[in-house]
Amino acid sequence: MKPLIKLLSFITFLIIAAYAPCADKPVHIFILSGQSNMAGMNPTTGFAPEAKKLFPEDEVVYFKIARGGQPIRLWVEEWNDIAGKYDLKPRINATTYYKPILEKFAAITKEHPKPKSVTFCWMQGERDASGGADAAYKEALKLLITNLRRDLKRPDMNLVIGRISDAAPGKPSWVAVRKAQREIVDEDASGAWVDVDDLNDREKDGKV
Repeated sequence: MKPLIKLLSFITFLIIAAYAPCADKPVHIFILSGQSNMAGMNPTTGFAPEAKKLFPEDEVVYFKIARGGQPIRLWVEEWNDIAGKYDLKPRINATTYYKPILEKFAAITKEHPKPKSVTFCWMQGERDASGGADAAYKEALKLLITNLRRDLKRPDMNLVIGRISDAAPGKPSWVAVRKAQREIVDEDASGAWVDVDDLNDREKDGKV
């Protein structure tokens, strides 16, 4: 029996040795959230390949909480307080998309309890720009970021905003949301923004 026990012990050692480096890899968690342009993005083709280029030796974990046509008030619990300042209608329905972010993050960090970085990627704002909530947008988005850093217990959480496109360049509310997104990033030491104007190729009345 002793040779068999030794053999089994050696095999166990080899298995542990083979998988140990993977367990020791730095882990980067990305939260992908927003409305239609985020909801329609396939992470396996639109996100994962680029993340692999950035972190070729590390492990990248991501999840997406997004749905088309949704206003920012469905991510911000304190929306009604904000809305009151700007004479906007209060939210009737409950906050829909914030809690799922916390729940999914909690599940992932059970497996990866000490991620090297956490990054919040946000692609949203067209609904607020076209729906009359542009005046409150900056305050709401700043609060969303603050809340996430607090509730995820990651004050070092990175922020990446995909600025809404120039689909309505002459509309003041649209310009205001684009401006707010830029200002938030400029005021955030861990923030960055992505210009997506080159993806605005929708054709209307024969004009791009």
